[in-house]
Amino acid sequence: MQVTMCPERAIMEHVTSRWGVLVLQALSNGEAWRFSELRRELELASEKMLTQTLRTLERDGFVHREVFPVIPPHVEYTLTPLGKGAAGHLVALASWILANEPEVTQAQARYDAS
Repeated sequence: MQVTMCPERAIMEHVTSRWGVLVLQALSNGEAWRFSELRRELELASEKMLTQTLRTLERDGFVHREVFPVIPPHVEYTLTPLGKGAAGHLVALASWILANEPEVTQAQARYDAS
């Protein structure tokens, strides 16, 4: 018997993947980003992983890819309204984590000491 994944779970995996989170956060500033700019911003992302992540997020409707008809090719990525909504939640979560990191670190230390 084959188990199929519900669509919500697949979307959750795309948005909350390591690179999905970072791409959505980077694009959340409202500016258009070129591929090379995103690659520099994300530092450790390979070209292949960044390409796959952008394609997945574009397919899901979170990212808009605009190709300009010039030579050399010029492509820019921005968030769609749907992407802005998702990114807003991720940025809020990242802010909460930053604000609560000391408490989490203390809890980890107490756990490790017991």
